[in-house]
Amino acid sequence: MLRNYLKIAFRNLSKYRFISFINIFGLAVGLTCCLLILCYILNETSYDRYHKNARNTYRVERTFLNPETKMLSLQLGTISPPFGPLLVNDFKEIQIMTRFLQSSNTTFKYGDKIFTEPNVYFADEHFFDVFTANVTRGNPHKALEDPYSVMLTESVAQKYFGDEDPLNKMVRLDNQLTCRVTGVYKALPDNTHFHPDVMVSFNTLRDSAVYGENNLRTNWGNNSFFTYIVLPGDYNPKRLEAQFPAFLDRHMVGQYGRFKPSEGTSITLRKLTDIHLYAHNDYEAGVNGDIKRVYIFSAIALFILLIACINYMNLSTARSMLRAREIGIRKVAGAEKGELVMQFLAESVLITWVAALLAFVLTWMTLPWMNRLSGLSLSTAILFKGWIITPILLMPFVTGILAGLYPALFLSSFKPIRVLKGLFKTGGTDASFRRALVIMQFGISIVLIICTAIVFRQLQYMQHMSLGFNKEQVVTLPYNAGLNKSWESFRTAMLDDAGIKNITRSSRIPSGRLLDAMGSQINLGDSLAPTKADIKFVVADEGFLPTYGIKIVAGRNFSRDFGMDTSAYLVNEEAVRALGLHSNEDAIGKQFSYGGNKGTLAGVFTDFHFEDLHQRIIPLVLYTNGSPNNYGNVSVKITGNLQHALQHIESTWKKFLPETPYTYTFLNERFGKLYEAEQKQGSIFTVFACIAVFIACLGLFGLSAFATTQRIKEIGIRKVLGAGTANIVGLLSTGFLKLVGIAALLAFPVAWYAMHNWLGSFAYRTSIPWWIFLLAGILAALVALATISFQAIKTALANPVKSLRSE
Repeated sequence: MLRNYLKIAFRNLSKYRFISFINIFGLAVGLTCCLLILCYILNETSYDRYHKNARNTYRVERTFLNPETKMLSLQLGTISPPFGPLLVNDFKEIQIMTRFLQSSNTTFKYGDKIFTEPNVYFADEHFFDVFTANVTRGNPHKALEDPYSVMLTESVAQKYFGDEDPLNKMVRLDNQLTCRVTGVYKALPDNTHFHPDVMVSFNTLRDSAVYGENNLRTNWGNNSFFTYIVLPGDYNPKRLEAQFPAFLDRHMVGQYGRFKPSEGTSITLRKLTDIHLYAHNDYEAGVNGDIKRVYIFSAIALFILLIACINYMNLSTARSMLRAREIGIRKVAGAEKGELVMQFLAESVLITWVAALLAFVLTWMTLPWMNRLSGLSLSTAILFKGWIITPILLMPFVTGILAGLYPALFLSSFKPIRVLKGLFKTGGTDASFRRALVIMQFGISIVLIICTAIVFRQLQYMQHMSLGFNKEQVVTLPYNAGLNKSWESFRTAMLDDAGIKNITRSSRIPSGRLLDAMGSQINLGDSLAPTKADIKFVVADEGFLPTYGIKIVAGRNFSRDFGMDTSAYLVNEEAVRALGLHSNEDAIGKQFSYGGNKGTLAGVFTDFHFEDLHQRIIPLVLYTNGSPNNYGNVSVKITGNLQHALQHIESTWKKFLPETPYTYTFLNERFGKLYEAEQKQGSIFTVFACIAVFIACLGLFGLSAFATTQRIKEIGIRKVLGAGTANIVGLLSTGFLKLVGIAALLAFPVAWYAMHNWLGSFAYRTSIPWWIFLLAGILAALVALATISFQAIKTALANPVKSLRSE
């Protein structure tokens, strides 16, 4: 029986080649999109799942609250160093604890080879008890025990030592520490939320010249330590979290003055496998994904597959007239309805299987393009894992049955007597159903077009919005401790060139996050009183505002005329409002204390976007405390010949820091990278929106061809009676264009709701103008008209004698 079904199915495929091609190609493109997006989804949801303790490993995270207002001020994926040992001591259910500290832009030297390593981690000896890594040289359980020991990835070891055995080789860090290589490991897989290229023993931090044992035990202010714990497999982490407030109050006495520590901060647990998609803290080990994007692209995949399935249903029911006599004869010959349903479902599954095989080939061919577009390293190998290959192999069956069920039921319901007498006509319910499906197709397509347009509108808005400062031709360099004593000479040498306008050093630079904050007090009466404002700070010298072109709106800038100006503070306009001052001028001269250091508000500078446009402008204070250890960046403003100025910067750097690699970035490039995720999302949206429209038009092309064939004699008569080409095209197009119009009206509110929610993640966002909806509807109508017109014009230009010859 099955053999007979397949034989009939193959005959119909070859008999109706045009419709078969549209069905197969449309389904193949739809399935290809699904497979490409499935590769992305599987990759995103696979992060950190390969670790041996993945299911019961948790990261300890810290949240800061303003004790006065109870408002959230900061969320970190890190905690301060005293927490780790105290957690292990107080909670016996913690089986293992490991922690590490990121150290970016560390200089490594071996012989005459000097490189700046961007991904250096101070990791403790329990790292490999928690995380799974392939250690190829050395003992993973002992390699990080001793201070001044270091482990390298294979690529880093090859860079320094070539084919030499790296074990026990001595390397120099930042020209301060001499460390011994104790191990080599393969780089962690891409689907890991952090990527250490170099791991230095955590015990090295106990050296007072590096961090200090006392700081590790008592420094609650430095929240830069990633801390992970392993709990028993059946343990509910909520039980542990419930004990954290009492834990904080017990160990952080006096840290928040008159408030309980648990009123000013909290610590929580996040499952290791949830970090990549769900952790969006102010500080993370790397760039994480977003579960919302997974949902969005999952919906797009289903929509595109739905459009392809709609094509199949539409064309199958539309060509029912072509198979009406076949069905009538089979019923007269004794075929039951169930047998006919099985026959049509077999045809549907066969078509879907052919489409699926073609889709696998297309996926393999287009995946490199998808990787370039998304910036990921996706592979089709992820589709062939045991737990996923079975659903993929079942997908053609499921898709075939879903796409073919209605046509099968519809075709098998024909009355044989009416069919064989020639009284059967398509129309009524089946025609209405086809129209509804066309509306659904184009509705989905129009939603995707609108979403794509608004995503790119927001990107344009972010790229061209005034940031409140000049980011052009600003070169940023990592500040090096070697400049601590020679900064003035270095600065003078830089400014000796006419192409260098300004130079500054600061703890942070625009395009980064504002994470640092301390308590503030201001004198609004007779004495200093605590403020309710949450004010972030940046340590900067007198060149910061001029270098970035930020204007002083009241008072003065830092000045060398006032020595180091260590008792002066500068605040932005938002801080003036947050402090409750009446005006910018009112702030000048006010007594102000920040972090316990008393001083005076010397100036107010205009608000500017230090962070990306996802974040609102927040209160900010600038101060210089005279300690060079707080600086992390050098910024240089260039005028005139760019290449000449860059050469001067490089030669000056090498003169003062001959053993430190010279690296630089342009500030505008750093801002551009802030929106890479949105840019990639916009590009992918564009591609899939075009594919959705293409598949919808493919089905529309088939339907219009079929509709034209059905009305060929009517068209012939109209032409004989004098109808022109335009009249014929209008006649054949009007019905379909009405459906596109209805689709647009249904799509508009859906698209508005979706993009309104998406734009809500930006503190500064574009509007959603009405003309985008109108333009999307017109574009869809024009594409549909072009699709229909091809067949309509061909028919309108045909000789009417041929269509009327049989009459």
